[in-house]
Amino acid sequence: MKNIEKGFALPVALLLLVVMTLMGAALVSISAGDIRANNEKDYSQQAFYAAESGITHAKKWMKTNTNNLTGSSQRNLNNDLKFCKTSFFPNLVGTNGFTLQRKSLNEVISASGDEQKRLSNFSFEWFVAYSPNQNGNNSSPKKKPGTNKTYYTIYSCGCDGPKNTCRSQNNKIVALEAVVTLANQ
Repeated sequence: MKNIEKGFALPVALLLLVVMTLMGAALVSISAGDIRANNEKDYSQQAFYAAESGITHAKKWMKTNTNNLTGSSQRNLNNDLKFCKTSFFPNLVGTNGFTLQRKSLNEVISASGDEQKRLSNFSFEWFVAYSPNQNGNNSSPKKKPGTNKTYYTIYSCGCDGPKNTCRSQNNKIVALEAVVTLANQ
């Protein structure tokens, strides 16, 4: 009977070693996939926050530059936009708007060290146009009836890349818009 059981432990040990190695490899593969997915989600979320920062920045700009906005003529934005495209916004009719700015988050959020470097990897670009009127036209101002208030729409894109290197085909870009009403001076 002893001869029959001889060497039984070695095949069992090798089998367990192979099974444990496969389980470990599967666990590492799943963990790596989860980390990649979390990083992608984080970049998308940061691009969204960058687009929101663009809307906030545009609102602040509009408060102090109302005269520049109402006195300036519209221009074709497709020539000036770097990563934000007018085609991202279904409510925008045409390609005309007023002003355009782009910044990296480290230019508008004060931070230091590693956080400052991380913020430099996210940027936003915004422009302002008249809100579409009841005919769907945004080439002339939409006025609030009985007031001297004009509706404008802020269009903002956030990108998970620096403002000078962000390109729509290589980066995550999030597009947002917000309607604001300004009283004409």
